[in-house]
Amino acid sequence: MIKQLLKSVREYKVVSILTPIFVSLEVILDVLIPVLMTKIIDDGINQNDMHTIIMIGGILIVISLFSLLFGWLSGKFAAIASSGAAKNLRHDMFYKIQDYSFANIEKFSSSSLVTRLTTDVNNIQMMYQMLIRIAIRAPMMFIFSLFMVYMINAHLALIFLIVAPILGFLLILIANKAHPSFETVFRTYDDLNNNVQENVRGIRVVKSFVQEDTEIKKFNNISDKIYDHFMKAEKLVALNTSIMRLCIYSAIVLICLLGSRYVIAGSLSTGELTGVITYAAQILNSLMMLSMVYVTCIISIPSIERVIEVLNEKPSIQSKRSPIKEVKDGSIEFRDVSFAYHRGKEVLKDINLSIKSGEMIGIIGGIGSSKSSLVNLIPRLYDVTHGSISVGGIDVRDYDLEILRDKISVVLQKNVLFSGTIKENLCWGKKDATKEDLDRVCKIACASEFIEKFKDGYDTYIDQGGTNVSGGQKQRLCIARALLKEPKILILDDSTSAVDTKTDALIRMYYRKYIPDVTKIIIAQRISSVEDCDRVIVLDNGRIDAFDTPKNLLKHNKIYQDVYNSQVKGSDEHEKRK
Repeated sequence: MIKQLLKSVREYKVVSILTPIFVSLEVILDVLIPVLMTKIIDDGINQNDMHTIIMIGGILIVISLFSLLFGWLSGKFAAIASSGAAKNLRHDMFYKIQDYSFANIEKFSSSSLVTRLTTDVNNIQMMYQMLIRIAIRAPMMFIFSLFMVYMINAHLALIFLIVAPILGFLLILIANKAHPSFETVFRTYDDLNNNVQENVRGIRVVKSFVQEDTEIKKFNNISDKIYDHFMKAEKLVALNTSIMRLCIYSAIVLICLLGSRYVIAGSLSTGELTGVITYAAQILNSLMMLSMVYVTCIISIPSIERVIEVLNEKPSIQSKRSPIKEVKDGSIEFRDVSFAYHRGKEVLKDINLSIKSGEMIGIIGGIGSSKSSLVNLIPRLYDVTHGSISVGGIDVRDYDLEILRDKISVVLQKNVLFSGTIKENLCWGKKDATKEDLDRVCKIACASEFIEKFKDGYDTYIDQGGTNVSGGQKQRLCIARALLKEPKILILDDSTSAVDTKTDALIRMYYRKYIPDVTKIIIAQRISSVEDCDRVIVLDNGRIDAFDTPKNLLKHNKIYQDVYNSQVKGSDEHEKRK
């Protein structure tokens, strides 16, 4: 686990190595200071030797300055190393997530992935900084100081050797008790992030239904859970400092009692006792720092486990080792296809379809009939549970994923525009698109008419989520972006639902006129959006009820007839009543 995290250090290996080197130099100098203080007291003050006091005092000043310098350098390099490692870790995680299939993302949830990329990585960054600096300094300080005490008086050193194992046992006991609570806290953070994302994304709905109080209550409930779990864990961790102080101060009291007896007996000088007490303070300080490292590790271990979980997750959809890198045409064939989402029941059953390249195919069906699930299988957003799907006569699983998806443009139900200009959003389809390319696809998508009315044209800024354009404008920009890829297959998942019927018909006419060789698949709720298609798939409860021309379906298929009658005849009757 730690080995895998260390892969993210990469170019920060040098500063990671320099940090403990400067820490070691700092510790060595700090350990020399009490020795010199002992010399000043015994050989200078007690002997009234001013020359010795000045000489040793000067050496103390120089050592202190170098110790300060080494401490500053170790702190600087530790900050660079930990920040850099955290940056690389976020990069590695984000890069890994880009390879995830929809199934992988659904397994974690987007809110959980955000928490892991932020809070969890921050915890690991803090832990790494403490490990390469404090976790090196504290044990070295403890060992060297203990050795120096042993050199002065072995009996006094035994006090620390007895206290240290007792303290270690108690700290481990506290850690085992606190660890489950911290695990629960970070899982609850996922829920909090999810709540905030939903609220911000749907703020217009929240305000239109005056549900601010409900959302605040929901947020407070989750926040209170985090507080309760953190309090439970922190109460246990707080015992850490109290127990440590009890043990160490007890040791210092014993040193003062025994040390004073040795001084009276003449086996220990005043300077040596002062040195022992100074070393005791250093040992106390080192154990306090170790305690801080230990607490940080307790908090960070659940974060490490969650981050490693993301890095170790294998994408459920991957390209083969020697994939095919050319899509011949836009023909599509489903052979005995069945599909189920992760650990769920089958939503598509026994699908058999044969679509010629360049055909315009409509798909209709009731809510929950799995229309979107059907088209999501074509670009391998999900993999079939059973059967196979071919594009251009080749199984989609044999293609290089990037090549396959580059030749299949999908305009999903939830149209997404990113903050930036219209041009920047469109160029997701083709990075080096020219003005002529943009004009061509915007004309097909009927987007030119409103883009030309904007003062800045293609340089008009789009707010995050496209909130400053209408639903119909957003849909047409997404269609234009998909067309810019020059795909072999164009999938439109109810992507003209916010567009008026006249514009919808015009867009379909432009499809036939300007992209006749592209296979067009149109999912729609409106019968008018599919009635001029070459053929229409009628889905019912995950099965194909019919696949024929609109004309034949109107004669023979009850589902198509019902939809047609409810929309077309219902509309005519409404007009008569008016």
